[in-house]
Amino acid sequence: MTYGQIGQLAGSPRGARQVVRILHSSSKKHDLPWHRVINAKGEIGIKAEGAAEHQKAMLESEGITFTERNTIDLEAFRYHPELF
Repeated sequence: MTYGQIGQLAGSPRGARQVVRILHSSSKKHDLPWHRVINAKGEIGIKAEGAAEHQKAMLESEGITFTERNTIDLEAFRYHPELF
């Protein structure tokens, strides 16, 4: 999923940055699958040294493939949860 997609599902359509902050501050404590969230361009948004490579490796281990431009094809891999 993308940060914006999660924000929209949480009731905040423009809340992508809030999602980033929550994932950054709460992922370890609550064991959130932070690595499965990318930006709307299909890119890994994290810029910390080594973290982007770690996220990419985790996604690849789950069967996600990257394009030659190092992005994810959102049409193929974006998760669309069913709303109740």
